[in-house]
Amino acid sequence: MFNIGDVAVYPAHGVGVIEAVENKVIGGEERTFYVMRILENNMTVLVPKDSAERVGLRQVISREEAQEVYRILSEKEVSINHQTWNRRYREYMEKIKSGSIFEVARVYRDLHLVRQSKPLSYGERKLFDTARSLLVRELSLAEGLKEEEVEEKIRKALS
Repeated sequence: MFNIGDVAVYPAHGVGVIEAVENKVIGGEERTFYVMRILENNMTVLVPKDSAERVGLRQVISREEAQEVYRILSEKEVSINHQTWNRRYREYMEKIKSGSIFEVARVYRDLHLVRQSKPLSYGERKLFDTARSLLVRELSLAEGLKEEEVEEKIRKALS
């Protein structure tokens, strides 16, 4: 599925590079892992090769899919979950963990809309920042743009 040097996306961590494929013995059983370095923080993640798809490891989105992300961000007629902040937090965290850039875009858009009417809780601010970072990195790669250019496109989509 992936080769050394491939750029991939790992749910909730973001964009990374497959740096190696290694065999490791775990629980007496030899398994093959992708060794992935996350670009955001240089963290190394081991992803079992045989369950990479199941855990959400995927290719960076296409340019066409990037346009769908901007469309999601620009939606204004959305229903915001007005439950308590911690219930919203759990719901949004599940969406971020899903690995879907479209779900991440919905979380960012929704929190942006909530932020316009009241301050975000600490947890929501952290989710907002995480979602922004995940969006900017992947959209930058998908479109071949600098991160600053992507941030401007996101701002325009939200306005």
